[in-house]
Amino acid sequence: MKRRTTLTAAVGLCLGALALTVNAQTKWDLPTAYPPANYHTENIVQFAKDVDAATAGKLKITVHANASLFKAPEIKRAVQSGQAQAGEILLANFANENPIYALDGVPFLATTYAESQKLYNVSKPAMDKLLAAQGMKVLFMVPWAPQGIYIKKEISAGADLKGVKWRAYSPATARIADLVGAQPVQIQQAELSAAMATGAVEAYMSSGSTGYDTKTYESIKNFYDTQAWIPKNAVLVNAKAFDALDPASKDAVLKAAAAAEARGWKVAQEKNEEYKKLLAERGMKIHKPSPKLEADMRQVGSTMQADWLKLAGADGAAIVDAYKKK
Repeated sequence: MKRRTTLTAAVGLCLGALALTVNAQTKWDLPTAYPPANYHTENIVQFAKDVDAATAGKLKITVHANASLFKAPEIKRAVQSGQAQAGEILLANFANENPIYALDGVPFLATTYAESQKLYNVSKPAMDKLLAAQGMKVLFMVPWAPQGIYIKKEISAGADLKGVKWRAYSPATARIADLVGAQPVQIQQAELSAAMATGAVEAYMSSGSTGYDTKTYESIKNFYDTQAWIPKNAVLVNAKAFDALDPASKDAVLKAAAAAEARGWKVAQEKNEEYKKLLAERGMKIHKPSPKLEADMRQVGSTMQADWLKLAGADGAAIVDAYKKK
């Protein structure tokens, strides 16, 4: 009888310890709109692994790539509402909510990685304040490559874009279509390959990585390296989910996020030339814009900068002034 009691107690202790372990483990979902092989996604997967290791499995982050959990336009709302604890967004996609989100998508404001880093640094306090009011915080941000024009036909001036079916995936790219007289078509990246194959899209502006990931070279053969702007993706976390973590786990997340940001900026710059080379190997013609095309696109940029400053008001002007003084 005594032996049975001892055995029962031992089993009870084991089950209790197991229950404590299970209860102590926290699970987060992190949706992203980009494919597993994209460097943004690979960087986020490494971030999740780093958090897992640093917390000894206490915090598990599942990355849902390629818009498999939420579509790109839905991810921010999912994080804000707590449907997902974290998620990756392209900031410029949410310009209609607040002009601050559109800042890094203003053409020809910041066209090099050094300029983009400066713009990020001066705008971060305003971005943090904005997201905090919505119940979120930035874990890290990583840039894309400078943006160029993919188009079926060869062009030499902005007027050559008139009437083309233009992929508009953000307010900024829709505004460019308006200014050059193109026909905007709302297409997210997950649907882009099919849209190009059917002729629903004839041109769009994006990075070398997007062109490669979507196999744009199978439908479109020209890329004009305008280096118009360098947009960023932000990995956001729901503030309540983050605040619910114990201090050691919070510290682990922040350290892994800082490492992911540094790694992401480095990889983005390395990948820029690599992607253009890969596109060329697959039949894409990489063009340097003609002086006329560059001048026309810079005029578009000047108009959009003026538009942005009107919308952003004094706060926006302060950010741009601080950026230009750096």
